[in-house]
Amino acid sequence: MTRSDIGRLVAQRLYAAEAAIDLALVEAAELAAELPRARAEAYLSAVTGQQAFTSAAAGLSALTEARGHLVDVHNTLAALARRLDLDALAIGPVDKPDDDSPRRRGGPEMTHSRVEGATIR
Repeated sequence: MTRSDIGRLVAQRLYAAEAAIDLALVEAAELAAELPRARAEAYLSAVTGQQAFTSAAAGLSALTEARGHLVDVHNTLAALARRLDLDALAIGPVDKPDDDSPRRRGGPEMTHSRVEGATIR
């Protein structure tokens, strides 16, 4: 396996992890939003379920922190790829900061890679 192949595989795994954490954030945020609605609909006291509210907020905070760590991984690997002349900078959605490639909007299927011009879907 070449360094380019390895870089492509790592980039795919990183994108998958980024997409998974984003989905987890969406789900956790929707849960946190639903808790007060459910409490009100069930005509429960404001103090009822407070531990669940607190835990949901803590989970959302932890996911946000984890996402930040993945961004750090992304930036570190991008710098390494540049040092190794792999230029594996655009795996996943195309809209990236400081990227002068054409911008496309869409779901995860809208992906590309600048590693040896390969397209990864």
